[in-house]
Amino acid sequence: MIKAPSWIENAVFYHVYPLGACGAPARNDLRLPPRDRLSNLLSYLDHWQSMGITAIYLGPLFESSAHGYDTADYFRVDRRLGDNTVLQELIAKLHDRGMRVILDGVFHHVGREFWAFRELQQHGDASPYQNWFSGVRFDARSALGDPFGYDCWEGCHDLVKLNLRHPEVREHLLGAVDAWVREFDIDGLRLDVAERIDTDFLRELAGYSRSLRDDFWLMGEMIHGDYRRIAAPDLLNSATNYECYKGMWSSLNDGNFFEIAHSLNRLFGAHGLYRNLMLYNFVDNHDVDRAATILNNPRQLALLYLLLFTIPGVPSIYYGSEWGLQGRKEHGDRALRPTLPPLTAVQNLPAPEFPETIASLSQARHGSVALRFGCYRELYVRSRQLAFARTCDDETIIVACNAEADSAEVVLPAQTLGQGTLTDVLHPSFQVAVESNRDARVEVPAQWGRVLRWQA
Repeated sequence: MIKAPSWIENAVFYHVYPLGACGAPARNDLRLPPRDRLSNLLSYLDHWQSMGITAIYLGPLFESSAHGYDTADYFRVDRRLGDNTVLQELIAKLHDRGMRVILDGVFHHVGREFWAFRELQQHGDASPYQNWFSGVRFDARSALGDPFGYDCWEGCHDLVKLNLRHPEVREHLLGAVDAWVREFDIDGLRLDVAERIDTDFLRELAGYSRSLRDDFWLMGEMIHGDYRRIAAPDLLNSATNYECYKGMWSSLNDGNFFEIAHSLNRLFGAHGLYRNLMLYNFVDNHDVDRAATILNNPRQLALLYLLLFTIPGVPSIYYGSEWGLQGRKEHGDRALRPTLPPLTAVQNLPAPEFPETIASLSQARHGSVALRFGCYRELYVRSRQLAFARTCDDETIIVACNAEADSAEVVLPAQTLGQGTLTDVLHPSFQVAVESNRDARVEVPAQWGRVLRWQA
């Protein structure tokens, strides 16, 4: 397995998009003084801890014009959220509770308010910063009227692509990482659009970050392609597992567990591509439809999260989804990034009791070496049932899932286990006796699952 800090192996993440969660204005008036909204998150710390959360991923936090991924200043907290002292205090309180904290590292591009780009706009081809940006040319005009052209992200000229091969750009970005570690004591970074970032820069960033802290964790956003392109011993520790994200919800919607079973075998089976890589798993985030929205059958939400917590990798919960919040990506991302409801109002949300289910899944994961580190083996697949084993050292956990509207029987083939007993760690009163050389038959509740610990 790619070497990762020990804390990540036990992590359950909670992902917050602060500008949305804290109710910040959509646009930043850079003339206004800072306003502390980030401290609004302090009221949720008990709630997060009650669900078994051990790590917080805070989305973009630094000065920007709009959504946070259009950076204006890497060294200053966005004034719509507060100032650097506010962030220091929030992270210190999270650390006091034993929670790790990672931030968004947005290093592929910057916003048009970024100071070096503003200097380029003012001085044109006389600017000493013209080589800080990719594709700058003075024989063309940009789509936004600048007297020069430049490369951007996905045709969005508000996001100016950095030239990551320029030594001064690298020095500036690594200096930001150094400042974040010294000033805020962060534990790692999630790298935005890592699949588009120059590999040499990723390698330098990885080496530099680990020279600051040997327990620093680096995870990259990668939607398509081979995750090993950015996750390797001299690169990042992990990548976003978009393949299983899609496979989990679409298997439920289509009544076809063969889809996610195929992905799990391909990624983590005996000859899996990523047996040695602990990927970052999720069922929704700030860029995709909420899980409760994308599922055709809302009663399958708990089963979706059961999969999230039991497949190989590190599970992450997107803020508000623990209450079944809805959100569809239409005409922008604002619907995916709402203000967090006050805890006094959660009883009015679609699934006010669902955090208890998440807490039970976290407890099961924290209490099982096999669920955290174990190898993966498929045992049983039907259109609406799936069973697999996670094994590590002397512990074996069998996960059995049922997407039917009624209870169903899952058959564990003979020779899967020796003689013994299977006990559901979620409902310990449920046990199944296992006899040698005979199939074990497990009754699984409707639209739910069993997490079964085997004991000889």
